[in-house]
Amino acid sequence: METVFERPDWDHYFMKIAQVVAIRGNCSRRRVAAVIVKDRRIISTGYNGTPRGIRNCFEGGCPRCSSETPSGEDLGYCLCSHAEENAIVQAAYHGIAVKGATLYTTFSPCLLCAKMIINSGISEVVYHQEYTIAVQAFDLLREAGVVIRPLEHDQEE
Repeated sequence: METVFERPDWDHYFMKIAQVVAIRGNCSRRRVAAVIVKDRRIISTGYNGTPRGIRNCFEGGCPRCSSETPSGEDLGYCLCSHAEENAIVQAAYHGIAVKGATLYTTFSPCLLCAKMIINSGISEVVYHQEYTIAVQAFDLLREAGVVIRPLEHDQEE
């Protein structure tokens, strides 16, 4: 009798890894992660939180996140780096090119991260949940030729 194994497809596999990476996030508002993949190999990961050497967000490191500021407002005062930003910067820090790679993220990118994705040469973004202020970022990514798509949830949870 042959044993049948259920295996996730590559998209679900990498997204599940991103969901685990999100557990390391130190933002007190939302935990987000990104995984950059090239040729079906993980080349970088990132999660959201304060910069290296700065007190963690959940420890009061980011005054905006500790405040009552509504979601999406006063983002310029937030000290936290986004997951996509951290994944791209982490690759650069270690001398790893991301050109032509796919970025898996638990939340669709904001406008600032969309610009970084475009300029870094990432060619595709796969996201799990849509960020509430993503329309402009989606438009910019599409105009730049970056493929952006939601993960189909049929194999998930």
